[in-house]
Amino acid sequence: MIRTGIATLAAALSLAGSPLAQQAPPTAPPVDFSKVEIKTTDLGDNLHMLEGQGGNITVAVAKDGIIMVDGQFAPLHDRIKAAISAISPLPIKYLVDTHHHGDHTGGNELFAKDGVTIVSQINVKTRLAAGTTNGLTGVKTPPAPQGALPSDTYTNFSKIRLSGRVANLRHIANAHTDGDTYVWFKTANVLATGDTFTNGRYPNIDFANGGNIKGMIAAADAYLTLTDARTRIVPGHGPLADKAALIEYRTMLVTARDRMARLVKEGKSEDDVVAAKPFADLDAKWAPTELAGTSFIRVVYHSLADKPDTPPPLLKRIFRRS
Repeated sequence: MIRTGIATLAAALSLAGSPLAQQAPPTAPPVDFSKVEIKTTDLGDNLHMLEGQGGNITVAVAKDGIIMVDGQFAPLHDRIKAAISAISPLPIKYLVDTHHHGDHTGGNELFAKDGVTIVSQINVKTRLAAGTTNGLTGVKTPPAPQGALPSDTYTNFSKIRLSGRVANLRHIANAHTDGDTYVWFKTANVLATGDTFTNGRYPNIDFANGGNIKGMIAAADAYLTLTDARTRIVPGHGPLADKAALIEYRTMLVTARDRMARLVKEGKSEDDVVAAKPFADLDAKWAPTELAGTSFIRVVYHSLADKPDTPPPLLKRIFRRS
């Protein structure tokens, strides 16, 4: 590989920005992982999409091993491995974390114990090691155990090479989080986006951990450049997508950004924008619940209204030390 980098169930479900943590009501019953089934979709050219509980998984089979994108929750490890074994008996060699949320990284520690190399953008390792806080709920996720941390990290771009298979990894800055990776299997014309693209539903934008709607739009723009009408797109959540679905998603994001920007410019508070329901006409398609619609208003608001933490100018720092 070219480089340019078991949490408990409670920790997994409370991970900052996780769809389960952010959009499910506080009284929602815990997930019964024993009832989760893994669905496999053939994407052609020895690539498959797995759906279970949590983020979608992409499985790319090479001649000498398997590249896996995202690993869902730890309790599903054995079921995921069984589903992959039904595709190919070859060993899983790499697991790419598209970002730090527990519904994508919960399986890290067990797959690492299997001998799989965990790969991510460097900020994923930093967030997992430090622990995170959900900006909407205040729920804190403790640091991940050492064995769950990615062992191979990168900064801007990287490649994973196996015999007959290349995965191109690229970082999208400040989109869903500050550590997002998309994985492009060019010869197979398959794109795995992580949660920078969620098909048919509003995305979570984890503003407390580097996410921003502007980065989400930048991600969609990058994907539209890469893809064509025949590209199979594995979203972070939702069904398998194509370019037409991605275009519709980008249009929704731009509409939401522009409407919220006007409200922020007018000096509206978070409570004001929630009461205004600026995305009411979009909710029928993109919000599965009223809570999901309200959460999206709030994360878009914070994307545009919050001021980034910036160090004081150099001269001020010098005078403070003198």
